[in-house]
This record gives sequence, structure tokens and C-alpha cells, in this order.
Amino acid sequence: MEEAIGIQHDPEATRKIVNRLKRANGQLTGVIRLIDEGGNCRDVVQQIAAISKAVDRAGYLVIATAMRECVLSEDDSAESQKELEKIFLSLA
Repeated sequence: MEEAIGIQHDPEATRKIVNRLKRANGQLTGVIRLIDEGGNCRDVVQQIAAISKAVDRAGYLVIATAMRECVLSEDDSAESQKELEKIFLSLA
């Protein structure tokens, strides 16, 4: 059976991903409340854009973590891993 590759092997990445998603969840709760209270359209749109970006970045971090586990078999230095993450997250 093939071993799973992913964030479960990297507790630090898991923590970062969960924190990003919790932040997005809080923002989503806030924007729902803003809409329910008849908030300003511009504020609603700005909050939705922020939520979207937070979720996208969490997704990219999941992908970057999996890529790091697959690709960095020869060069496992912390610097190489951080650089790969930085480059990939800049695409978000």
C-alpha cells in the first residue's frame, strides 16, 4: 500500500494551515453578520476578497507542503524548504 504524502507529516504546516482557515472562518462570520445588518457594499466586497485570499493561501500551503515532501528528497535543508514555500505562496 502506498504511503500517504501530505500535511499530516508536517505539524508546523498543519498549524499554519489551520490558523489561516480559522482566520478565514472568523472573517466569514463577520461578513455574514455585516450582510445581515445591511452593511456597506464596499466593506462586504473587501471582506469577501480577504476571505478568498486566505482560503487560497491555505490551499497553496497544502500543495506546497505535499510538493516539499515529494520533491525535496535530496536537498532537505530548511532553507530550501522555506524558499520553495515562499515561491509557491507568491503565486497565490
